[in-house]
Amino acid sequence: MSQGFVYAISVAVTFGIQLTGFAVAYLLQTETFYDILGGLNYLALAVWSASGQKSDLQFHDDPRKIAMTAVFVCSRSWLLLFLAWRAHERKGDSRFDEVKDKFFSFLVYWIVQGLWVMLISMPLVFVNSSSVLKTELSPLDFIAIIGFGLGVFTEVISDIQKALWVKAGRNGGFCTVGLWAFSRHPNYFGEILQWWCAWIFAYSSSEVSGGGVVDPLWWGCIVSPLFTMHILLNIPGTGITHAEGKNLKRYYDKFPSEYSEYRSNTSVLIPFIGYRYVPSFLKRTIFLDFERYEYKPRDGKTPSVDAKKAMLSTSQTELLDNTVVPVV
Repeated sequence: MSQGFVYAISVAVTFGIQLTGFAVAYLLQTETFYDILGGLNYLALAVWSASGQKSDLQFHDDPRKIAMTAVFVCSRSWLLLFLAWRAHERKGDSRFDEVKDKFFSFLVYWIVQGLWVMLISMPLVFVNSSSVLKTELSPLDFIAIIGFGLGVFTEVISDIQKALWVKAGRNGGFCTVGLWAFSRHPNYFGEILQWWCAWIFAYSSSEVSGGGVVDPLWWGCIVSPLFTMHILLNIPGTGITHAEGKNLKRYYDKFPSEYSEYRSNTSVLIPFIGYRYVPSFLKRTIFLDFERYEYKPRDGKTPSVDAKKAMLSTSQTELLDNTVVPVV
């Protein structure tokens, strides 16, 4: 069974699930199982790619396929459970309020979800459909699979910490517990880390004699981490672009000094200690803390120190006067 055939069936399975879900959801006028079907779709691809491999070797003969599939299933099982819980807690999803009664607009959501599932899963399908058998993990494999697992762990822990903080009444106004003290979006960091590591892990599964570096299919799998980054970093309405920018108004209105301090000290994505001392050009490049994530009031000005002082007590004002406010 060729790798191309496994990919083709994976695409068919993915869009079969999504289009069936759309048809039922449109008839019932509900978005209840949108996220759940996304999670189940990932697991379906894991099962299919593991059972539809190219070689005659048994799946349990290849530790690389076992490792990749196991971590992938853990990652997507958590996503499924978390999204199902969140949908239950929120009793619906406001994203669909104005589109679920519009056939084509609603359909686009399901098609995009299918595209996302397929692109994210490409490294998994690449590894499981390969005829290459390696009975031991290479040093690169170990590093990549540990990184993959670390990404899953980071996402799970940060999601749980944020959920418990919300349940406890949102103490402090914005989340600074656990990993959120070192990254403004540790869950997104974990998600991005997973797919870069999955792509690197897939390198050793290339069937091309020159290895992954000359394998166009392996290079094609790079869309998994790149697409993830694009969705979480750039697309309005989701990820960091949705969480920051103009949507920071609620924090600057209610907690101007506290949130400004948190933002100055905390990396947007990569967990880091001592972020306030990082030069601005490194924040904009290595740390991906782009200007578009800043809050700018309608007058185009960022919150001034004087404006913050007006909201502080006398003692706090004195402290601010003697504090060097870093440029973010």
